[in-house]
Amino acid sequence: MKKYNFNAGPSMLPREVIEATAAQCLDFNGSGLSLMEISHRAKDFQPVVDESVALFKELLQIPEGYSVIFLGGGASLEFCMIPYNFLEKKAAYLNTGVWAKKAMKEAKLFGEVVEVASSAESTYTYIPKDYTIPADADYFHITSNNTIYGTEIRKDLDSPVPVIADMSSDIFSRPIDVSKYGMIYGGAQKNLAMAGVTFVIVKDELLGKVSRTIPTMLDYRTHIDKGSMFNTPPVVPIYSALETLRWIKRNGGVEAMDKRAKQRAEIVYGEIDRNKLFKGTANVEDRSLMNLCFVMSDEYKELEQDFLNFAMKERGMVGIKGHRSVGGFRASCYNAQTIEGCEALVACMKEFEAKH
Repeated sequence: MKKYNFNAGPSMLPREVIEATAAQCLDFNGSGLSLMEISHRAKDFQPVVDESVALFKELLQIPEGYSVIFLGGGASLEFCMIPYNFLEKKAAYLNTGVWAKKAMKEAKLFGEVVEVASSAESTYTYIPKDYTIPADADYFHITSNNTIYGTEIRKDLDSPVPVIADMSSDIFSRPIDVSKYGMIYGGAQKNLAMAGVTFVIVKDELLGKVSRTIPTMLDYRTHIDKGSMFNTPPVVPIYSALETLRWIKRNGGVEAMDKRAKQRAEIVYGEIDRNKLFKGTANVEDRSLMNLCFVMSDEYKELEQDFLNFAMKERGMVGIKGHRSVGGFRASCYNAQTIEGCEALVACMKEFEAKH
């Protein structure tokens, strides 16, 4: 039985990226050493970092004045590093789910935090629209894609203060205007690389403005000055990121990824809306193209476990179970997900409908 990977993260990567990374883990660039055992100071590894940074800048059209660095600790460490580096008096946050709340919690350790809007009252089924960003805030933080609830901000916001965006789960899925952001960051386990590396795109002129002393490892300038080499970086995940960036470029760049994301979503959401057994959970206008969440219709609620068993055990739909906060099902369709995978899921849903 063929398996289709809909895991929300760590998640599906392009097969050729996995194979290329695996080959280097056996013998890196003909050195006779594994990628897993070389020094990060090795002359053959610096070009990996350099090319990765160059592809970031090329694919996202990052303007001058921004640095790209690779760190550890995931997005969760950034929740702390961001206020450490940027919050002097007050920060504004848009509360669209679990990860936004976690980011806000850390920021409150460093100064005043203003929640400009929240969709918590509806279990985060929509993206708030009518809110005012305080003009005296040091920055405005958003989570662009909400993996648990299946909502997504698919446009670059205008803001009177620097926008900082957690794009862990939708980076490289669409074109973005980086100049509208003070910083973009994310833990890489979805559209960029295997888990273990964090990317940061930061506007250089915003750094060094806070009055507090920042610990060396938590200061973005430390890592910019050393080109992500201040301490031992996550070598294998960075290499897998390089292979993924090459794959994105070979396959048409972020414009092509955006087109494919819309095609996948049209296939799956189309069936969710057509099939009387199922219903979507997020407001239609705010539906994520990365994490497609749905549940059984109320009158068929008792069939939820039956469908899970059928989809996962009999039709190979891996990771289709929804997050416990929402229940139901979640089809995560990151860049590596295929049209074939989405069509297989739809066929599974139709077959289950026919049985019931």
